[in-house]
Formats: sequence, structure tokens, C-alpha cells
Amino acid sequence: MSPFEIGGGAILILVALILIGMPIGIGMLAVSLAGTALIRNETVALRMMAQVANDSLEEYLFAVVPLFVLMGLLVTVSGVGKDTFDVFQRLLRRVTAGLGVATVFANAVFAAITGISIASATVFSRIAVPEMRRHGYTNRFATGVVAGSSVLGMLIPPSLLMIVYAVLAEQSVGRMFLAGIGPGLLLALAFTVTIWLLATTRQSFVFEREDDDREAHAEVTGLDVLPKSVPILALVTIVLGGLYGGFFNPTEAGAAGAFGALVIALMRRSLDRGTFWRMLVETGLITVSVLFLILAATFFSRMLALSGVPRELAEFFLSDRIGPYGFLIAFVVLIIALGCLIDSISIMLIVLPIALPVADAAGFDLIWFGVITVIATEIGLLTPPFGLSVYTIKSAMDDPDLKVGEIFRGAVPFILAMLATLIVIILFPSIATWLAHL
Repeated sequence: MSPFEIGGGAILILVALILIGMPIGIGMLAVSLAGTALIRNETVALRMMAQVANDSLEEYLFAVVPLFVLMGLLVTVSGVGKDTFDVFQRLLRRVTAGLGVATVFANAVFAAITGISIASATVFSRIAVPEMRRHGYTNRFATGVVAGSSVLGMLIPPSLLMIVYAVLAEQSVGRMFLAGIGPGLLLALAFTVTIWLLATTRQSFVFEREDDDREAHAEVTGLDVLPKSVPILALVTIVLGGLYGGFFNPTEAGAAGAFGALVIALMRRSLDRGTFWRMLVETGLITVSVLFLILAATFFSRMLALSGVPRELAEFFLSDRIGPYGFLIAFVVLIIALGCLIDSISIMLIVLPIALPVADAAGFDLIWFGVITVIATEIGLLTPPFGLSVYTIKSAMDDPDLKVGEIFRGAVPFILAMLATLIVIILFPSIATWLAHL
């Protein structure tokens, strides 16, 4: 067999292993080890695996992952998510479908201090959905808004997916964070417009009763807004202000944010020893799983490079009959299709080792390509049958009358808004790149 045939066979075998339920990381390591052994020999394969483990995990940058994960967990337990929602509920009290819009903007701010979509889905399904239901919104719309806006957690910095992409693409984490700001705000605006259009043209989709939620502002007074805003503003200032002001590198920003979130949780007496220990263990589990996956993906990438698969694919996709943007369309469609089956990080780890060399050969800005990748990947959080955000909301709500299909239907308008945003960013790359290249 030629190296190209071995590389192509390795990809097919990996897909088959994933479909039968083998963990992604173990499947990648096994396929990469066998592929390298067939292309070269067993000794080279073992040495390469050891070298990859050393190269992948010795970098100081990897301290970013546990610090931002810990910060997200601390913010969740401290009640900052509820405060964020209360603040925007008050500020948007006179807007049509104001609680829906408040959920979007609260998720956008919450994303800026957590970076994990599933955390946003869990928090706001327990805070925003009951509040919207109480004020006459349909279950379908209330859960759809939470599912849709939760994806902002992986686009607006800090973002775990952005960190993973930066490592795989060998790009600056700070630049990737900057690149997510414009698209994140654009997506939040697209969600807001979607809510307004639904509330004005499809009222039966949004409201169960004719009256909307404009009386909701009475429950959160102006005097309540300021103290609830302080922790949010403080964390955003520490993390993003420190990072973009040049005071912190990404790792130091994560450490400062985690410490700030810890102080807030302690001041609010929402963190006891048992809870803190469980959070440290959960942080360790998440971190180890992410770093193990990155190690396996790095080995897979090097095996593919030995096989020549990326080079052959680049020549095929960049030929006159397909072209760079033909490749980009195929890439986005593949990412969205995979999102129906597997989780976001796994998609990136499987596809990027193959796609990045092609994107680089096509002359694409890899920062912009990363934003496209993250948005396309996040669409998979809302699409059936996998739809991780949808199942997270179903689990967090613990409501036997709430059907998964109803949440998926509520998320459809927000999937369309994400697709429209993706097209705009493809047509106008500067939305993602102008801050990153300042």
C-alpha cells in the first residue's frame, strides 16, 4: 500500500471506530500509531508518539485550559448568571419580547466570563426559561432562545474552542480571542433581530398569551441593577481588559479571572469546602480530557502529514474545477453534518488536521478560518439528532412535559440566524480579522 492509501484508510477506520462507540482520543491514537508503523516502522511510530506527547503538553499555554474551565465553574456556582439576566431584564424592560432579548445579551456577557456553551445552556435554562414561561412565552420559544444564545459561549472570548483551534492551527490565542469579538456581537445582533421578527410576525410562536412581558421590569428595580452589575463588570474588566490592554497574557488572564471568580463566590458564601473540591475535580477531568484529545489529534495530524493526504487533498480542492471557496463550502457542510453526530471539540480534532493544510495552501487567513470553523461547529449544538445544547436544556429543566422535539423546533430560527451570520463573515472577512491584526 502507498502512504496515501494508508492515510486514507486510517481516516475511514477512525470514522468507523467513532461510529461503533470508541472514545475519540483512543481511536485517534490507535489509528495514528498503526498508520505510522505501516508508513515507516514500529520504532518510528513509538518514538513519534512519545515526541508528540512531550511537544503537545509541555507548552506553558496549556495552563489556559484549566484556568478558564475553573473560572467558568466558579462563575456558575456564584450566581453571576442570574445577576446578568436580572440586569438585562431591567435594561430591556420596554423592548418587545424583552425577556428573550435579555437572555441573548445576558448569555453574551456570561460568555465573556465563562467560555463554555454548555455552562450557559445549563444556567439560563434554569433562570430564563421559567421566567419567560411565567410571563406568557411558549415553551418552544423560551427553550429555543436559551439553546440558540448558549452558542455565544464558544465564540465570544474567552472560548475553549478558540483555544483548541489556536493550538491545532499554531495561531496566537490572544488573536483568536480578538477575532471572536466582532462575530460574537454580530451573532448576538442576529439573534436579537430574529426574536423581534418572530415577535412581530409569528406571535403564536413566541407568546401563549396576548400580553407580553413588559410588566416584568417591576420585579427588578433600578436600585437592584448596580450591585448586580458590579461583579459582572469586574470580571469582564479583569479578564478582557487585562488581556487586551497588554497587562496579561492569556494564561495570566485566566488565572486572574479564576481568582476573581473565587473571591466573588466566597463573598457570596456560595462555595463550601465540599463544593470547591468537587469543582477542582471536575476542572481536572475536563482539562485532562481536552489535553488528551489535543495530544491524539496532534499525533493524527503528523501521521497524515507523513502519508501525504493533506497535500493530495489541497491539490484536488484547489484545482480549477473546485477552487478555494468550493473547498470552504464543502468544509462548512461537512462540519455542520458532523455536528449532528458528535461534539464540537471532537469535530475540530478530527477535521482540522486534514483541513488546515488545505486552507493554508488556499491562502486563507487562518484566524478568519478559525472563526468560520467555530461558528459552523457550534451550529451542531442545535441540530438533531445530537444537539448537545438541546439535551443539556432538557436535562437541566427536569420537566417531563417538555419534549426534546419542541426544543429543536424552537432552535430552528436561531440556526438560520447562525447560517446567515456565517455567510456574512465569509463575504466580509474583516469582521473577524480587523481586531486580530491591529
